[in-house]
Order: sequence, then C-alpha cells, then structure tokens
Amino acid sequence: MHLLVKGTHGRLTGEALVPNSKYHAHRALILASLAPGVSRITGLSDARHVQYTVGLLRGLGTRIDVEGDTFIVHGGPYRPVRDSVSAGSSGTTLYFMIGLASLSEKPVVVTGQKYFQRRPVGPLLRSLQQMGVELESANDCPPISVAAKRPTGGHVTIAGTLSQWISGLILLAPFATGKTVIEVEGELNEQPYLELTVEMMKQFGLKVSYAPDWRRFEIEPNQEATPCDLVMPPDIGSAAFGIAAAALHPSDILLRGMNQLSGGPADHPEVHFLDIAKQMGVPMELTDEGVRIAHDGIRLTPADIDCRGIPDMLPILSVMGSLRRRRDDVQQHRPRPAQGVRPGLGDASAQPDGRQPRS
Repeated sequence: MHLLVKGTHGRLTGEALVPNSKYHAHRALILASLAPGVSRITGLSDARHVQYTVGLLRGLGTRIDVEGDTFIVHGGPYRPVRDSVSAGSSGTTLYFMIGLASLSEKPVVVTGQKYFQRRPVGPLLRSLQQMGVELESANDCPPISVAAKRPTGGHVTIAGTLSQWISGLILLAPFATGKTVIEVEGELNEQPYLELTVEMMKQFGLKVSYAPDWRRFEIEPNQEATPCDLVMPPDIGSAAFGIAAAALHPSDILLRGMNQLSGGPADHPEVHFLDIAKQMGVPMELTDEGVRIAHDGIRLTPADIDCRGIPDMLPILSVMGSLRRRRDDVQQHRPRPAQGVRPGLGDASAQPDGRQPRS
C-alpha cells in the first residue's frame, strides 16, 4: 500500500471529530472488569489497541456488552474461557494484564502477536515476582504462564523507564494479601500517565498512597473495586496533529469534541501539549462546539520542551519546532512559560532511550 500526501500552501478549513481517549479506555475497562457489578463506560474508542484489551478481558471471562457508544462491563472474578489470552499488539494491555492474570480462577498464558513474542518484559516480570506472582517465561518475553494465585505484596522495586510497568504493579497491588510498597529506581519518566492510573483507581474505590515525587507508592491489601460509570474524554494526543496542521497554515478549523484548553493528567496525560501549543502562539478558542483555530498566518514562537512527561508528542512537537521563528527573530519579551515549557529552542533529544510508544 502506498500513501501519497499532497502538500498545500492554501488555507485549511473544515472540522474534525476528535476521538475519545484510549488511555482512559484501557484503564476504565480493566478496572471495571475487577469491580463486581455493572459499570458503564461511555465514549467508545475504536482504537485497535483498546479492542485488544476488550478481547483479552473477554478471554478471562468478563462479559462486555456494547450499547450505542457505551461499554457495559459486568465485573467480577476472572474465569478464563480459554487457556491462553492475547494482548494483540497493545503494549498497555500486555503490561497491565500480566500481573492481573494471577487473579484468575485457573492458570492462564498471556501472549501477543508474533512480533510481540520478541518484546522483553524482564524488569516487569522480576517486580511481579517480588510481589509474589508466580509466572514463567522462556526468555523474558511473551508467552508468559501465570499461576492462579493472588500476589502476597511486599517491597517491590521497578525502573522508572516505562510508566506502563509501574501502572501494572499499582493496578495489581490492592488485590494482594499483604501490603505492597513500590519504589521507582533511576529516572522517572511519563509521570502524567501514573497520575491518570491512580486517579482512575480512586474512581473505582481503590486507595493508593504516593510520595510527592511519585517515586514511592504504598497500597493496602485486600481491597475491592466498586462499579463506576464514566464518560471518556477526548484524546488530546490525536487532536495534536490537527492543532499542528492548523498552526502551520492559514486556517479556520473546528476540532469537535474538544472541551478544554487546560487541565491536569487526570483529564488527559498529554494535556500539557495544549499549554505548549499556546506558549508557541497557536490561537485556540474554546467554543460550545469544540476548539476553533482561525488565523491568516502565524510564526510559532520557539520554546525548550521537556518531553519526558509526554513522550508520544515528541514527533509532532519536533515538526512544530522546526518551523518556529528563529530566536533572533523574536523581538518582544515572551510571557512566562506554561508548565512543562522552558524558554528557548526545543531539543528533540529530550526523550530517553528505550521506551515504547503508549497504546
């Protein structure tokens, strides 16, 4: 298949519907599956990786119905309907569900698509074993055999490289038979995604204590999730590409479904992209219908951007940064940067090595 994209120097016009957040959808579906009773998750995401989470949970025996744009999740004990369940090609599904598979009523194998069987997850497996999860893997990659035995808790360490690994431990810890203490070693990346995990666990009645720097977590044992009805917010990461396109051309576009221009990680882990875009001079206006961007041409203001918290935004921010005004073209004093932004010229090397894209 070949994709040809024709460039344009003309005005961009029209509107687009921003899809719902896949980050919220993964977490909401998994937490709902753990909560005995019925939860309603409104705002379907048709992202393929979210469908992998739905498929894996159904393989563990969770009933998930669809009514209109709502997932209806019948939570309760995992009773696998087959011996092996697949995360497809979704890293988030894999990392979250390896440990949670131990809550099943019988042993289960967690696997993925063929190339996923070369993805190393050794550090996560070692941490799960520290928590008392009994598992086996031939080469620290899927497929991973997980015993049907609740974790015991204890003191657990994990590298701060991937927030999904840490989230996988935090999601499992409330169901352990003993208290769990999780400590992050080395540099912590992607903190906003951890904040989202903890906030959504709170909505399902699960308690997590954490240090101000998000490097230590204490979770009491024997908790029970409670059903919850949630509405998924728009996916700012998807909207970022429309915002960038509108910033680089004279435009009059409407991004439907966007209902905010600021917020915190609980709203969306990539919400600070909006702060950065505003700091660079993108004229965004919040209306009753969504976010409108209208202008006859602008030159973006340079900025130093730390992408460790929003690594998936690095590619599009690199494009925006390459077309910004030169530093010596900026004649007027710029206002104080928004959170996550420092004055100056962006550095595309900000993303640490070794991380996988979020799904």
